[in-house]
Amino acid sequence: MVPSATIAVVGGSLGGLTAALLLRDLGHDVTIYERSGHKLEQRGAGLGFLPDASRYLVERCGVDIDEISTRTDTIRYLNRDGSVDHERAVTYHYTSWFTVYGRLLEEFDSSRYLTGKEAVSLRLDEDHGAVDFADGTTVEADLVVCADGVNSVFRRALLPDAQREYSGYVAWRGMVPESELSPTTQQALSDAITYAFYANSHILVYPIPSPSGSVAPGERLINTVWYRNYAAGGDFDDLMTDATGRRHDPTLPPGAAREEHVAEMRAHARARLPAVVSDAVVAAKEPFVQAVYDLEVERMAFGRACLIGDAGFVMRPHAAAGTAKAAANAWGLAQAMEEADSISDALNAWEPEQLRIGRELVRRTQRLGFASQIDGSWNSPTDDSLFRLRDEGP
Repeated sequence: MVPSATIAVVGGSLGGLTAALLLRDLGHDVTIYERSGHKLEQRGAGLGFLPDASRYLVERCGVDIDEISTRTDTIRYLNRDGSVDHERAVTYHYTSWFTVYGRLLEEFDSSRYLTGKEAVSLRLDEDHGAVDFADGTTVEADLVVCADGVNSVFRRALLPDAQREYSGYVAWRGMVPESELSPTTQQALSDAITYAFYANSHILVYPIPSPSGSVAPGERLINTVWYRNYAAGGDFDDLMTDATGRRHDPTLPPGAAREEHVAEMRAHARARLPAVVSDAVVAAKEPFVQAVYDLEVERMAFGRACLIGDAGFVMRPHAAAGTAKAAANAWGLAQAMEEADSISDALNAWEPEQLRIGRELVRRTQRLGFASQIDGSWNSPTDDSLFRLRDEGP
């Protein structure tokens, strides 16, 4: 095992928290440095809750997964008139970002979760890493875990040629309390993950916990994720610009979408989606937009630093595996630190499998994006389209 080390985890979202908890459990001296000026707040996003993402809470904390996630046992594809086109028996769990974040944060020492720490640069030598922050402070550590997300300053510094590529489409996302939908719509959407397709677009709908964490039917939220094409340049830039003229990337947050775009989206939903699906889309009070990108990296380990989660690979959401990938990076790092004698040996052992997972996931989600948004060949549930992290099986 690597002797007790001082570890700086930069980025306090789900991947960073998971890594910090696992490394702390091994006896290392771990501190999280989070850019936000306060503990992260409720984020309007549902998550496919894959085993890697739920593993820490289930295995280390004894949490019953059914207490923190909803469950469906069917994948259902609807025709335009609302009739069922295809069904397949597959069990998925779903949760909300904040539900998982809150439970993980409870397990970590709050005095070691430092906010208002925006990283601006990284310096590495043979034995240490040093992170400079915007507030003028610097921290040195035996290992720096870079978990600062899709806009990672560390990735830009370490791999300047690794650039995100816009996919040509975005995800319009929304949530609505189940209780605000008609009984017909509730019944149609409550027991399955529901898909609907039309030319160059598709949507999926599933239940997630309420803001209070309730997973009881009737108290949950219905989460919608609708992929729509916007041409790079003018159309895309206009969509991602709010009423004040601020350009957002990669997420146009709840309440920021301009009214003309929201109105167009809702009208299009009524015109093109099955009625029960469009009911859920239109009822969401503050829909928001996530731009869909691809990004691959050639390295994740750099002497005394490593990239995890979206600081490394960025893939399309179709496998619902982004959170699971970040958690898998963290679990793999902890295992390598437990099995190796030095940090360098641990990172060298850890990196190849993380690169493989990232590359395969990028490729698979690109295939799914092309099939749904370009050539229209994804119109029934296949093994390739199942929510999962790894390619070897569901």
